Amino acid sequence: MPASRSALGRLAAFVVRRRRAVVLAWIAALAAAFGVTGLAGDWAADYNTPGSESKAAADLLAERFPGRSPDTVDVVWQARGGATGAAATARVDRLLAGAAGLPGIGGGVRAADADVSRDGSIAVVRVPLTEPPGAVPVSTGTALLHLADRASGDGVRVRLGGNVVQNAQQGAISSEAVGLAIAAGVLVITFGSLVAAGLPLAAALFGLGISSALVGLLAAVTDVPDWAPAMSAMVGIGVGVDYALLIVTRFRGALAAGRSTAESVTEALETAGRSILVAGTTVVISLLGLFLMGLTYLYGAALATILAVLVVMAASLTLVPALLAVAGPRIDRLHVPRLRRTRAAGRPAPAARWSRTVQRRPWAAVVVATAALLALAAPVTGLRLGFPDAGNDPAGTSTREAYAMLARGFGPGANGPLLLVARTSDPAAAARVAADVRTVPGVAAVAPPAMAPRGGAAVVSVIPRTSPQDPATQDLITRLRDGVLADAAVPVMVGGTTASFMDQSDVTAARLPLFIGGVVGLSFLLLLVAFRSLVIPAKAAVMNLLSIGAAYGVVSVLADGGWAGRLVGIDTPTPVPPFIPVIMFAVLFGLSMDYEVFLLSRVREAFVAGGDTGEAVTEGLSRTARVISAAAAIMVAVFGAFALSDEVFLKLIGVGLATAILVDATLVRLVLVPAVMQLLGERNWWLPRWLDRLIPNAALEPARAAS
Repeated sequence: MPASRSALGRLAAFVVRRRRAVVLAWIAALAAAFGVTGLAGDWAADYNTPGSESKAAADLLAERFPGRSPDTVDVVWQARGGATGAAATARVDRLLAGAAGLPGIGGGVRAADADVSRDGSIAVVRVPLTEPPGAVPVSTGTALLHLADRASGDGVRVRLGGNVVQNAQQGAISSEAVGLAIAAGVLVITFGSLVAAGLPLAAALFGLGISSALVGLLAAVTDVPDWAPAMSAMVGIGVGVDYALLIVTRFRGALAAGRSTAESVTEALETAGRSILVAGTTVVISLLGLFLMGLTYLYGAALATILAVLVVMAASLTLVPALLAVAGPRIDRLHVPRLRRTRAAGRPAPAARWSRTVQRRPWAAVVVATAALLALAAPVTGLRLGFPDAGNDPAGTSTREAYAMLARGFGPGANGPLLLVARTSDPAAAARVAADVRTVPGVAAVAPPAMAPRGGAAVVSVIPRTSPQDPATQDLITRLRDGVLADAAVPVMVGGTTASFMDQSDVTAARLPLFIGGVVGLSFLLLLVAFRSLVIPAKAAVMNLLSIGAAYGVVSVLADGGWAGRLVGIDTPTPVPPFIPVIMFAVLFGLSMDYEVFLLSRVREAFVAGGDTGEAVTEGLSRTARVISAAAAIMVAVFGAFALSDEVFLKLIGVGLATAILVDATLVRLVLVPAVMQLLGERNWWLPRWLDRLIPNAALEPARAAS
């Protein structure tokens, strides 16, 4: 085999020579990953927006009220004979006594400390936590739910609210396992061989195990939100299986062409490996764009997902080739009957016939596909940004019923009180703030001021008349900030969960253009270097934006809670957290580039060999349609499986990603790309000479075509 001068060719030669050592190294890395799981940190994140008023209020609260926890377990009860009756309070006191002995739960709270509704039928007592919600064991939430069930009865109904309880309500179904099971079926159908199908799954499982341990270690040194492992697993499994699928496909194709095992591994890495490097780097660049948002909790989520992508990229470029070198021609063993596809000699592939059909009528294809994408994206105009609360939890859960009981007993605003934090040690000044706020329209109740034990601050709890999600509550926050509090004699800041979410939405909207511009710009430069064309990256950016717009439209429909939302377990109109469109954009822009790179790498190979763009497009599509379809089916399965999650935002992210991938692999790659490239012809590869001299050579391709 002639020596290759490309970096990937040298890597292939090394992996073939040291194949058993490479496999053993990955096994050792996986074993080490299991060994360090005990060093993982607690999941925690600061959802406050840096520089915002709500963040300043939270910081002052933490400084002046060190024993005051912003997170609690809300024990809400309703009794026929009155919530303060002896029978009801005795049951609740037994619950509180049992709760005080659980890890993460504070004590010293009794039923006598409860707030009681005006009619006396509903009461609530808020039990403080001694740890952040993410650090409280799930077993604590489960035990609390059992205590609430035991406390209910004889006309007393007890329900619990709070993040600790929400975490314990999560279902036992593993979205990752469901996605992997479906991916296994797709791989078997694609390859017709259990051995060939098993290699991408092995890469994904190695990547999942190692990256999960790394994410746990990441949580020990920085804040990582508790949902970040699920997101990183979702993306890691999807791209891991896809990248390995591409390597295995090119390897089998080279074997079928008569090349040796070593030559086939080299060809796979020098072609598919190059695509993986470009595509994976694009995903990483897109995720790094999350740092432009200035929201600290997104940093941990971005780093966790980047770790997963980097690990599966490494597995695809080293572990999979090593396994292929070990397997050699045995890659097609254990074939599944009736799944071997044969085509008559000289008969063109179905994808080639489809491509020629599209290329014969390119304008019609462009108009129809674009209209379909715009129709899918149209509902995005009704997308309501905000943060779900317990009222959006699944029907029948303790947290949703506690939310409803609080709303009935104390008004909808009781589920999202505002915290006014005044920088003062004067009780009279704090009392004047409370008195002024009582006169503001939209305020239902104002609690007496609580003074900091060592002075310097006072906090006033304000109950709005409307729910946390109601736009009227946001209007109230604005009126308070711009009205009576702006004119107060002492500095007063509006904080609390509702105000924090409002501030975050405002910052997200302000930074979104910078984020989108940064991700698109960096990805444009990467594709410019990879394909040495100005038109290709511009076309890719526009088409990716169309795919993402379609995904946003579907998310908007699902979040509305109608018949479509009920299909995935969303039965109430639900606001979409502003970080969801941001995360979706980062992930989707990177993943959509995967298919762009997979397809255009083959198109460019054919163009360089023959010089005719139309034929190159047909050749590229015919050679990649099957693998792109299989890869898309796997990603749709992995992402769509997250519709089974109990977390509303994981449902929305999963289904949104699945929709975008499905649209991208069908309307975009099979219709728009061949049609637009046919219309552009040789202009697809246009690059000014002066720019050609400035662009560095990536040096990933071999110096001469493989023989």
